[in-house]
Amino acid sequence: MIELGIQDGIARVTLNAPERLNALGPDDLRALDAAYAEAEAAGVRALVLRGEGRSFCAGRDIAGVDPATDDVTGYLDGLVTPLLRRMSAFPAPTFAAVRGAALGVGLGLLVATDVVYVAEDAKVGSPFAALGAALDSGGHWLLVSRLGPHRALDLIYSGRLISGAEAVAGGLFSRALPSGEVEAAAEEAATAAARGATQAFLASKRIVAGLRDGDLDLWSSVAAENAAQAELRETADYREGFAAFQQKRRPDFRGR
Repeated sequence: MIELGIQDGIARVTLNAPERLNALGPDDLRALDAAYAEAEAAGVRALVLRGEGRSFCAGRDIAGVDPATDDVTGYLDGLVTPLLRRMSAFPAPTFAAVRGAALGVGLGLLVATDVVYVAEDAKVGSPFAALGAALDSGGHWLLVSRLGPHRALDLIYSGRLISGAEAVAGGLFSRALPSGEVEAAAEEAATAAARGATQAFLASKRIVAGLRDGDLDLWSSVAAENAAQAELRETADYREGFAAFQQKRRPDFRGR
């Protein structure tokens, strides 16, 4: 079950199937995609993703799946990849609060989220060695780009899960915190972002995505920064930010 709440310009998306560790079946993926679409249509200025219970997301729900007839292409190409693209391109800052397991497609949800706060004792990685399957949902890109090919393959071959603290130390995610502090930290960060200069954040989000995807190098990213600054100069928040700085007061950004 996927739950969506919207309040004060912040969307809160919850994976709420704790009895199966928030594992995701086809209907869950469709509902999650719909939640992000609804939040985008509502014009929210930040989004928080979390899992109910003791796990963020244990991956794909394979209960009852027959490997002889499994439509894995339909699941991945038809459902997972479009969802991850929507999440990655979401037009506001996105945050995830992670406790417990983040595996398989659950790890992919984090690949597609801007800022990820994990519990120090969270469990992250590729359990596929025991299934005879390959890591999917962007997991190879995440591990190789942050840890390098040798450590990535060590984790994939061994199936070893790493803690949230180790994941952050290796550069996988943003910040590791005690389990009881993760969701409050994500909420605090989302609240601050929702009060910020949304258009400036989105400009940075696009530039970071270009660097991540290899579409930009140093000088093309500088050109993108220059172009973004020229566009932002026309926004109300840009003018408000300069005025507030000059008047030595807190800016009142409206996301415009």
